[in-house]
Amino acid sequence: MAEESELEKTEPASPRRLEKAREEGQVARSRELVTFVMLATGVAGLWMLGEMMGGHFNSALRGGLQFERASAFDASHMMNQAGTAVLHAMQALLPVLLMLLVAALVTPMLLGGWLLSAQSLAPNFSKLNPVAGIGRMFSVESLAELAKTLLKSALVGGVAWWVIADDLGAIMGLMREPSHAALPHTLHLVVGSCALIIASLLLVAGIDVPYQLWSHARKLRMSREDLRQENKESEGDPHIKAQIRRQQQQMAKRRMMAEVPKADIIVTNPTHFAVALQYLDQDMRAPRVIAKGTDLVALRIRAMAEEHKIPVLEAPPLTRALYRHTKLGDEIPAALYSAVAEVLAWAYQLRRAAGGGVAPPRAPRDLPVPESLDPLALSGNAA
Repeated sequence: MAEESELEKTEPASPRRLEKAREEGQVARSRELVTFVMLATGVAGLWMLGEMMGGHFNSALRGGLQFERASAFDASHMMNQAGTAVLHAMQALLPVLLMLLVAALVTPMLLGGWLLSAQSLAPNFSKLNPVAGIGRMFSVESLAELAKTLLKSALVGGVAWWVIADDLGAIMGLMREPSHAALPHTLHLVVGSCALIIASLLLVAGIDVPYQLWSHARKLRMSREDLRQENKESEGDPHIKAQIRRQQQQMAKRRMMAEVPKADIIVTNPTHFAVALQYLDQDMRAPRVIAKGTDLVALRIRAMAEEHKIPVLEAPPLTRALYRHTKLGDEIPAALYSAVAEVLAWAYQLRRAAGGGVAPPRAPRDLPVPESLDPLALSGNAA
């Protein structure tokens, strides 16, 4: 049961899943909303521009019905009349066509926004699978589309029947009206009837838009395992990240060990800690920690110190304080200046003694290390 709950798609889609679906061309779309907006725009255009359109069509019709005997023998005259008729038709239809074009561009912004995806245009041969096609025919989406189509047909058909039945007397009376009065009356009846029928589509669109949003969100649902896998892909595999950290630590350790031969003195504790110090009078304000480590790393630092003839001094409190309160490349704390100065002076004297053949200096003891910087002193285990 636990495994089933892990695999059930009960979680809402993550932002990354939504972005990926959009790149693949999967966004919420409502054909009913597009149909309603386009038809409403067309009817509004006819209503607002009907008089202008009627004038152009009247001019085109009048010019087309005029006929003179000379026109029968003059092909250019006939072509001019045809061109004039086409021009009148274009002048009548162009404003409405422009309104429809604007509506077609604006409607996608109402639901899902504009989307240009090359992946949605790529051929998908899996859609040609007849088994999958039969499955889609009897899916929940297909049943919902069937119910929506039946509802729309019944609603639009009922409204259309009611509109026609209500205006039947006016429609039959058009035959008794003169042409100059019948044409605008007909246009008024058509636009009014279409407006009522299209208004019924608003109910269909009002039902379809929430359904499409719900259906789109349901298709993109994720299981808990999907969310974990996505987090792993976005943040990286923990095993790979751990391996990268190990490699970075090894590289940093190699760089640090390469700095040990440049040290002036190595202080130890005596085996658990080791810190390498360097001081260049012309380049540094204070001595710096160029290497440090514990246990095996400390032993490696001591071995390199012996290999490169670097002085090594056992100074447990100072070593612990330096290890605890400094990072690689940092200058030593000001509170340790006196202690480190004694250590460096001993190292310089030791080198001069080795070169001059004199007795080596005595190693410094009881270095002035504040108890507040010594971790063992703070814990009460200094003894």
